[in-house]
Amino acid sequence: MKMKLKIYIGLALVLVQLSGCNQYLTEVNPNEMSTGSFWKNLDDANSGLTAVYNSFKNPQILAFQEEYNRSDMTYPGYGRPTNTDVYYLQTFNNGSPAPNNKWTTLYTGIFRANQVLESLDKLLPTYSDSVSIKRGRAIKAQAHFFRGLFYSYLHNSFNQGSVPIFDFVPQGESQFYQDLQPSDIVLDFYRKDLEYAKANLPAKWTNAMDLGRVTSGAATAVLGMSYLYEKNYDKAASYFKDVIENPSYGYKLTPSIGDNFSTKAEFNEESILEIGYSIDYKAQVGPWAEEQVASNYNVFISPVGGNRAIYPSCWLIMAYKKEEMDKNDARNYVVDPSGTKRLRTYSLRTSYSIVVPDDIDMPYYQLLPAQAANFNGGATGYFRKYTNWETLRSEKDIVPNQRSGINVRVIRLADVYLMYAECLIKGGTDESGVNGALQYINKVRHRSALKLLGQASDSEFPAAEHDNKVYTASAIMEHLMYVERPLELSLEGHAIRHLDLRRWGITKQRFEEVSKKQYFGDIYWYTNVAGKKAFQWTSILKEGTNPSYTTLQDNVQAAKNYIASEHAYWPLPNNEILTNPVVLK
Repeated sequence: MKMKLKIYIGLALVLVQLSGCNQYLTEVNPNEMSTGSFWKNLDDANSGLTAVYNSFKNPQILAFQEEYNRSDMTYPGYGRPTNTDVYYLQTFNNGSPAPNNKWTTLYTGIFRANQVLESLDKLLPTYSDSVSIKRGRAIKAQAHFFRGLFYSYLHNSFNQGSVPIFDFVPQGESQFYQDLQPSDIVLDFYRKDLEYAKANLPAKWTNAMDLGRVTSGAATAVLGMSYLYEKNYDKAASYFKDVIENPSYGYKLTPSIGDNFSTKAEFNEESILEIGYSIDYKAQVGPWAEEQVASNYNVFISPVGGNRAIYPSCWLIMAYKKEEMDKNDARNYVVDPSGTKRLRTYSLRTSYSIVVPDDIDMPYYQLLPAQAANFNGGATGYFRKYTNWETLRSEKDIVPNQRSGINVRVIRLADVYLMYAECLIKGGTDESGVNGALQYINKVRHRSALKLLGQASDSEFPAAEHDNKVYTASAIMEHLMYVERPLELSLEGHAIRHLDLRRWGITKQRFEEVSKKQYFGDIYWYTNVAGKKAFQWTSILKEGTNPSYTTLQDNVQAAKNYIASEHAYWPLPNNEILTNPVVLK
C-alpha cells in the first residue's frame, strides 16, 4: 500500500486526544476528578458506558456519505455532472478526512470501553449481593459488545484488517504506540468480545429505561456477519439462524418497510442494532458537537430544507422504478381523484426508499413530490430514508435547524434474512439451498407487496403473484447482488453496499458495468400548489441519450481509478502514521 506522509497543521491527532484524556483521568488535581476518584461504584461504570454509547452515535463511525459514495449506490449531490468528491472518484488517500475521522472515533470508543472494563475488573469483586453483580456483569457485557463492534468496523474498513489492538487503558505515552496486528489476530480478538456479549447480554431488556441498549441478538448478528465476510457460510448461517428462530429475541419484519426510517416505530420488532437520536434535548448545543443527541442525516439527504448532498445513483433509481408489484395484493391499488381504482405508480418499497417527481401516490412533505422539491442540478430522485417527509413541511421546521430525531437502524431482520439466503445457497454454488433462499427473499418482498420469485406452488404465500421462474443458486445470487440487497438496504447500516461489493469481488467490474449505461432527465409537467400547470425541466430519469439534455452516467471515473489494493480498504490514516512511531516498522 502506498503511504504518502504529509504534515497538516491542526490535525485532530488520535494520540493527542487519547493521551490528553488519559492524563486528565490519571493526574490528581484538586479541581478535577482523577481515575482513582471517579471509578468508585457501578453508577460511575454506567456513566462511563454512556460515553461508549455516545461514541457509537457519532456519525463519523458509519460515515454514510463517504462509505456510500465510494460504492455504486450514490452520487455526491447537487450540480451533476460536475463532481470533485474524492470518495466517489476513488482518489482518496491516507490524508482524506473520512478515514482519519472514522479511525479516531472508533479508537476513542475503544478507549472508553476499556476504561469501563478495567473499572469493573476492580469493582465487581467488591460486591457480594446478586443485584449489584448482575448489574455489573450487564455493564461489562455491553462494553465488550462495543469494543468488539468497533474492532469489527476497523477490521472490515482499514488496511486489509491489520490494525493495532488495545485491550487495556494506556498508562503512559509509550503504551499508546501499539504495532499493527495481523488481520486474523484482530478477527479472533473481536469475536471473543462479541461471544462474551452474546453469552452475557439479555435477549431483551425488560425496563423501559433500557430501551435501545444492545442485546445478545445484536452480538449474534455481528458474529454471523464476521463469518459471512470470510465466506464461511455454514458458520455464518448458524448465527443467522439463531437470530431468526430464537424465540427469546422475537424478531420479525415490520408491516411496512417505512417503519424502519422514521420516528413512528423506533426500536421496533425488526430492529436488531439501532442508534437512538432525539431532538428533545441539547437544543442549545451546535448540531455538529459530539454531545449533540440529534442526528443530521436529514441535512445531507433532503432537498426540502436540507443540502441534498447525496443522491441515489441513476442505475438505482431505474431499478426502483422498474420493480414489479404483486397485482394480487390490495396494497398496490389506489383510488384516484376521479374514483378510479388503479395500480400504484411505483412499488411501496420504491416509494418508502426514494422520491421521484412523478410518484403521485406517496406524499412528500405534505405535498406531491414535484410540488415540494426541486428536481434540478442533475437530480432525478432523492432518498426518503432518514428524512422527516412524513411529518414536516420542511426539515427547517425543526428549530434549531440541522437536527433530526430519526433513529438509525444499523442492522435489521430483513438484512439478516438476505444474508441467510446467501448462506443457504453457499454464495451461489449450492442448489440444495434454492428453496430455502427463495423463502427468505420472498418474506422480504412480500412485506412490500412485490411480485415474488419462483413457483406459487412452493411458496409460503401461494395467493401472491409469482414470476414462476425456475431459479438456480447462481441466479439467486445474481438477484441478491444486483436487486434485492441494494434495493432493500440502500443507504443503510455500516457501509453495506461497499462491503458487499468487496466481499463478492466485483467492485471494479461493477463500476465498469454501470459506467457504460447512459441516461437523461426529461421534462415533467404537473399542477403546482397554485393549481397551475408547471414543469420540472430535467427531472424524469430515462435510459438512453437525448441531444437536448445532458447525458448522465454513474461511476465513470471510478471505473478508471479504482485499484483494489488502494481503494478496497481505507488506508492507514495519516494521523496514525504521524503519531505512532512503531506502526510502520
